[in-house]
Amino acid sequence: MALTYGLIVSDFDGTLRRTEGGISERNVRAIGRYVDAGGVFAFCTGRMLSSIMPYAKELGLKGLVAAYQGATIADIESGALLRDERMETEGAVQVCAFLQSLGRHIHVYDGDTVYMNRDDEFKRYYEEVCGVSGVLTGEDIASFVTENNIRPQKVLAMNAPEDSPAVFERVRERFAERFDVTSSSDYLVEINSFGCNKGGALEFLSGYYKIPLDKTVAIGDNYNDIPMIERAGLGVAMENGVEKLKKAADFVTKTCDEDGVAYVIEKFGLGGNI
Repeated sequence: MALTYGLIVSDFDGTLRRTEGGISERNVRAIGRYVDAGGVFAFCTGRMLSSIMPYAKELGLKGLVAAYQGATIADIESGALLRDERMETEGAVQVCAFLQSLGRHIHVYDGDTVYMNRDDEFKRYYEEVCGVSGVLTGEDIASFVTENNIRPQKVLAMNAPEDSPAVFERVRERFAERFDVTSSSDYLVEINSFGCNKGGALEFLSGYYKIPLDKTVAIGDNYNDIPMIERAGLGVAMENGVEKLKKAADFVTKTCDEDGVAYVIEKFGLGGNI
């Protein structure tokens, strides 16, 4: 079977992962059929590597997985890092100090460790969803980053959904010329090194697999997915996605609870008529 699109890159939360958690059997089967037909299926997520890797292995995927919006790209089988872009310590400290001044719940990601400044409902929610345990630093996480000379892949603020837009704007106004500021959830404002976004990750994967960008599909649901949606040969938004992403997409698929990824694979990846 000749595949029109040789590479499908998918976000995880709100895209492949169902609202209540897990990956549906239809999605699992569709991914398996696509890979068996010679296609490459890869994750690109804002999650930390240790949080997405179990799902990649559960699906039996080989090759690469992209985490931290693509700041980290690793081989699934060996764990070897092919890309590991980090913020300079000084910049990370400035971001943390600014978020502290806004009274935020803050995460600092250093490899497989996530440091958190508060033991609260945000911490417990994040740990439950992502399957990781945070290391508490105390409120002054900026000083902790300084003292330990941490160069993180990402810094994040967790907020009540009604607070996130204002926090996002404050952070963007302060740091947009120095860092990549985005969001993957109503609860999150995320800061990476400048240029570390999912569009760059898609280009990396395209080059690695020697599959032209116009033969790639990217699927996502939120603001952090826009760069890869815009660069893919076929950019796909989930029906449950944010409106700005839908407007940027070439196609809007079904929701994450209606197996929207499987629908894309069957319709475009495997060339079926649905």
